[in-house]
Amino acid sequence: MLKNFFKIAFRNLWKNKAFSFINITGLAIGMASAMLLLMWIYDEMSFDRFHEKKDRIYEAWNRAEFSGELHCWNTTPMVLAKTMEHDFPEVQVAVRVNWPSNYLFSVGEKRIMVQGNMVDTAFLDMFSFPLIKGNPHTALNDMHSIVITEKLAKKIFGNEDPMGKLIKIDNKESFRVTGLAKDPPGNTRFQFEYLLPWSYLHKIGGDDTNWGNNSTRTYVLLKPGASLASVQAKMRTLKGKYETDEPKWEMFLYPIDRWHLYSNFKGAAEDGGRIEFVKLAAIIASFILLIACINFMNLNTARSEKRAKEVGIRKVVGARKGGLIGQFLGESILLSFFAALLAVGLVELSLSSFNQITDKQLYIHFGSIGAWLLVLAFILFTGLLAGSYPAFFLSSFQPVKVLKGGFKKVNALVTPRKVLVVLQFSFAIILIICTIIVQQQINHAQDRETGYDKNNLIYHFLTGDIEKNYSLIKTALLSGGTASSVTKTSAPLTQAWSDSWGFEWEGKDPNDKTDFDRYSADEAFLKTTGLQLVTGRDLDLKNFITDSSAMILNESALKVMKFREPLGQIVKDGDVKFHVIGVIKDFILRSPYEPTHPMIIEGGKGFFNVLHIKLSNLQPTAKSLQQAEAIFKKYNPEYPFEYHFVDEEYAKKFKDEKRAAVLAAFFSGLTIFISCLGLFGLATYMAETRIKEIGVRKVLGASVSSITFLISKDFLRLVMIAFLIAAPVAWLSMYTWLKNYPYRINIQWWVFVLAGGMSFLIALLTISYQAIRAAVANPVTSLRSE
Repeated sequence: MLKNFFKIAFRNLWKNKAFSFINITGLAIGMASAMLLLMWIYDEMSFDRFHEKKDRIYEAWNRAEFSGELHCWNTTPMVLAKTMEHDFPEVQVAVRVNWPSNYLFSVGEKRIMVQGNMVDTAFLDMFSFPLIKGNPHTALNDMHSIVITEKLAKKIFGNEDPMGKLIKIDNKESFRVTGLAKDPPGNTRFQFEYLLPWSYLHKIGGDDTNWGNNSTRTYVLLKPGASLASVQAKMRTLKGKYETDEPKWEMFLYPIDRWHLYSNFKGAAEDGGRIEFVKLAAIIASFILLIACINFMNLNTARSEKRAKEVGIRKVVGARKGGLIGQFLGESILLSFFAALLAVGLVELSLSSFNQITDKQLYIHFGSIGAWLLVLAFILFTGLLAGSYPAFFLSSFQPVKVLKGGFKKVNALVTPRKVLVVLQFSFAIILIICTIIVQQQINHAQDRETGYDKNNLIYHFLTGDIEKNYSLIKTALLSGGTASSVTKTSAPLTQAWSDSWGFEWEGKDPNDKTDFDRYSADEAFLKTTGLQLVTGRDLDLKNFITDSSAMILNESALKVMKFREPLGQIVKDGDVKFHVIGVIKDFILRSPYEPTHPMIIEGGKGFFNVLHIKLSNLQPTAKSLQQAEAIFKKYNPEYPFEYHFVDEEYAKKFKDEKRAAVLAAFFSGLTIFISCLGLFGLATYMAETRIKEIGVRKVLGASVSSITFLISKDFLRLVMIAFLIAAPVAWLSMYTWLKNYPYRINIQWWVFVLAGGMSFLIALLTISYQAIRAAVANPVTSLRSE
């Protein structure tokens, strides 16, 4: 019997080659799309879930009120880790991880810039980053030990064994390789090429015991069976215990399984995060697969007349309904198997591009039995889902009506096929509308005035001897015509590295907890960056020696401080007094989707990490960069010339939204394509079932255009219903999404008109082939009686 089922299934597929091709292609595209999205979802859900002790690992967070709002953030004082180990018996170990640091690694003649972290010695005990060589318990015990990854070892030592070899860092001290780690997987927040011991950071003065310096991340491993509630209760009062000026400042532990997906906070509560993208991807994957299955249903039921007599004869000779259902489901699963093979090929071909768009490292585990079992389950699920309705539909035919040709009900107002097509196009229209609005929001933010001139502006970190030779480098850049101006700053112009609420000024409200972005700059800061001056002047250490303690405010800071005459006002940052010399217009330092923050720019007494260079516009940029590289090689020969264009760095602020827009456009296109296949199937069905009616109409004088309109109007009515359903759903979804952005667009009515018009046009083009084909058919052929 099973052999007979397969034989009939293959015969039907081979007999209707074009139909089978459309069916398999539509199902394969839907399955491939769902597979890609499910792979991305799995990667997101698995972030940092591979650590063996994940159930006991937590991250320390702060919670405090500023500017009348409650804020939560995950940078903490460096002293917290040791304090928790000492004060909390429930804590097995606490580990500090500093922000990723770039250092020059030198081995012989090889010199490369490498990014990694400084960590406490128990880091490799807490987290599961296995060592290929070395002891994870002791690898970082010595101050001059270093753990490197396979990737870095290959770059530095080639095929040699790196263990025990020396690496010089920043041309200062040498470190011995005591551990070789596997490269961190893509689904972890810890992306490092080296690990250095925290004791070295302490030696070079990077460690401190200041409870007000929230500059590092602290991870906590609780003892087995320890009470989290007990630790949380102690954490709430810990900072107040050691810093009595902040009695309302709380801390808390945040579990590892929430870090990646849920770590957006509004007030004291979680407020979404990447989990919203995961949910959206799951919805899109489900709907695309459902749409592909709907196509299968429509295309099979559209051809139902071809199999009706077969079903009737089978029932007459004794076939049971259950056996027929099994046969049709078997055919569906077989077709799903062929579609899955094609889908896996499509996934493999598109993974490279998909990874580039999503910034992932996804791949198919061809050697994994578990992966193939999942694919098999996916095939069975898709086959059953797609084949269920056709199987029950076809097997329910009554032999007497079928063999008389009277089983069809084409004039029903509502049929399952029509409902399914409406669902298909509803989802397609929703995606079209959402794609347009997301792109509008991106364009809106990109068109926002940044407040500075990005053109020909680059920056370079103060590596090696740049700080020591700054005057020589600056003079060479200016005198040679390479640059029009140069300045030092504490951070790149597109990033906020420091903030503080501890500033004091005359007339300040004692309860004021405004958080200011803090920035440091050298002379010619405004000239180099093109920031717009409202009042006062730029920093100028040559003509004003006191500018080493000068300060510039932005307009938002001036509103907070409420100075009527800001110039000359004194603002204290800790023990240092600064005098205000200017006010600038607000500029975008953080997100272009948010209002600008109050900002303070301190003069020469600040700290500097970055060199900003305004390249000359009197010669080609490539020539200026070539000249700049030669100057840097002369005065900083051991380090590579690694510059960054400010406009390119600013463009990175839009990468998440652009990624969402590209994916939405891609999958909306696939959804429309698959939906059109379903519409084509329904048009085929309608043309077949009304063939005699069309013949009669033609005999009575109906024109081709009137018959085409007759057939098309029913489908366009379905698209109209889909639009009426999709429009409010899309509006509500986008309205909710846009609320996350303080700087946002208003949803325009024409977006819905455009999406509806596109849907009608696409549907009309899809329908027209079958409609015109039916209209021009010879009525003699259609009215001939058997």
